Amino acid sequence: MKILIASDIHGSAKYCRMLLEAYARENADRLLLLGDILYHGPRNDLPEEYAPKQVIELLNSYKNEIYSVRGNCEAEVDQMVLGFPVMADYILLPAGNRMIFATHGHIYNKEKLPPMKKGDILVTGHTHVTACEDMGDYIYMNPGSVSIPKEDTPRGYIMLEDGKFIWKNLEGEVLREYIGS
Repeated sequence: MKILIASDIHGSAKYCRMLLEAYARENADRLLLLGDILYHGPRNDLPEEYAPKQVIELLNSYKNEIYSVRGNCEAEVDQMVLGFPVMADYILLPAGNRMIFATHGHIYNKEKLPPMKKGDILVTGHTHVTACEDMGDYIYMNPGSVSIPKEDTPRGYIMLEDGKFIWKNLEGEVLREYIGS
């Protein structure tokens, strides 16, 4: 199964469209969103082409293919307009003999770890900065932000297939890879 992992759309219709184009281009089976889908939040400038109603329409057309977690900018009203669940704090995915703990990053993160066994993978959004770090007992990953990247990181996503993680920009250019053992 191919899973496209992305985070922090923040209501940008432009970058949501580009993400869905990447999803189609990758021929992915599922789209895993790590939160902050509709609202830009008080700490961020408005993203380009800020249009949450368009983002709702775009994503709802894929509602049976999307898994999502709640970001710090999600509100209960978002669940009323989005056709897929967005209020879970995390999702667990098996990856061979390890687990992927996927969450937004405002509750569980590198400073406040969820329950994980040695070798597990923590995947978060929230920081808007791409990452792949071996933390000793676990691997930390972040796809960065689709619409408001920070620290000179690109707008992008992670492709997960058969235990291999590939970071790409929205145009599909490979940025880095991680192959878990």
